[in-house]
Amino acid sequence: MSAEPLPAGSRIACRIEYNGARYNGWQSQPHLNVLTVQQELESALSSVADHPLRVHCAGRTDTGVHGHCQIVHFDAPAARAPKAWVLGANASMAKDVRVHWATVVPESFHARFCAVARRYRYVIANTLVRPAVLVGQVSWYRYPLDAATMDKAAQSLLGEQDFSAFRAAACQSNSPMRNVHSVAVRRIGDLVVVDIQANAFLHHMVRNIVGSLLAVGSGRKPEAWIGQLLAARDRTQAADTAAPHGLYLADVLYPDEFSLPETPYGPLIIAAGVTAS
Repeated sequence: MSAEPLPAGSRIACRIEYNGARYNGWQSQPHLNVLTVQQELESALSSVADHPLRVHCAGRTDTGVHGHCQIVHFDAPAARAPKAWVLGANASMAKDVRVHWATVVPESFHARFCAVARRYRYVIANTLVRPAVLVGQVSWYRYPLDAATMDKAAQSLLGEQDFSAFRAAACQSNSPMRNVHSVAVRRIGDLVVVDIQANAFLHHMVRNIVGSLLAVGSGRKPEAWIGQLLAARDRTQAADTAAPHGLYLADVLYPDEFSLPETPYGPLIIAAGVTAS
């Protein structure tokens, strides 16, 4: 990472990692007395710059949701080296938020609008007793789950479709259409891991999908039910929304022209034993 200062006005992209357990989501909410990840990050970066600044993210996460690879960008109000942005911000932030790298990008780069895909991972501890060590980092489901059946049911989600059945009532997107590139459900020991990649996601889309997959995996609903929900386009027919603390923004993909560093797998993701596919 370069220690050479970049001129003021440079557009900087960063990879942010955070444990969302104690945060009221990503987005800053100055009208409310709550703690958010954006607030924590902007305060630290502004301290490095000695000037207020605003960051733009790849995707806002909800209360309790974690970010393994949140990508942000900002226009630097002062000349600082990439190394200074990383070390300086991390020195000022709580230990549950970290900047992993900072790099200069073209002015055409936008963390949200230039992203071509996002990948989320949902981790379920499928045990009789709620886990203690991973509390706040995984969801918990005590009844037996058939991950293979969940995986087969999930394949109905592939392709560009209307995801109204898995869309939160408060979703502000203009369209319910999304393109799911890949989805997989796998068991690794006591963990059931759901990976899903799409061009973009609706509000609560992943958690709503997981909630319905749990109904299939537990035998309460048949394998064909996920496809039936998609066809019905009715949120009220689907299962309850899964808990937030099992969800991770695992990766954000951009065109090669921006040359952003590749995202490694984090500790929990390595522990799950699942690699990218």
